[in-house]
Amino acid sequence: MTDPQWLDWAKRLQAIAQIGLTYSENPYDIERYKAIQGLAAEILAAQTGTALPQILDWLAAEFGYATPKVDVRGAIFQGETILLVRERSDNCWTLSGGWADVGDGPARAVEQEILEESGFLARATKLVAVCDRNQHPHPPHPHHVYKLFFQCELLGGTPRPSLETSEVDFFEENALPELSLGRVTPGQIALLFEHYRHPTLPTRFD
Repeated sequence: MTDPQWLDWAKRLQAIAQIGLTYSENPYDIERYKAIQGLAAEILAAQTGTALPQILDWLAAEFGYATPKVDVRGAIFQGETILLVRERSDNCWTLSGGWADVGDGPARAVEQEILEESGFLARATKLVAVCDRNQHPHPPHPHHVYKLFFQCELLGGTPRPSLETSEVDFFEENALPELSLGRVTPGQIALLFEHYRHPTLPTRFD
């Protein structure tokens, strides 16, 4: 699935503006890039119903060379079941994970997310897939995102909800709960089960 045309335009305009504002010193160029950023904000505000000042504040917080954000997700298996957590934000289920923090390697980031969201200690053992979010059936998102899916080994701990999650449980592949599609899709869960059952499969990437 690709972004709707309006969202693709807004993302590209914001990236041009962000990069221009990072490297430009000429005041006239800076003014032009701010105008481009304003146009991206108007598109986002008009299409999402979000107040324009809120969009402008969000865009202004992005600085430096514009690159995709990195989302890490970890899959822990017990027998023929996979660990999922229920997100408080939408009451749907997903793999533990989230944005990778600056200073953490990808494996460390996903292990930390699993601990914080589920209460389980885990060790990342395999990078299963690197996905371009735009190429999968997720809902539209204002950022361009790369999603890293890891298979992880359960080391210990006990199930524990968190500020972001309300439940922690294991599910069979054919009995999945309602998924938080902004975070994970049924196809991605199926891919993780496939790699779990066939450990020699190579990493999948877009």
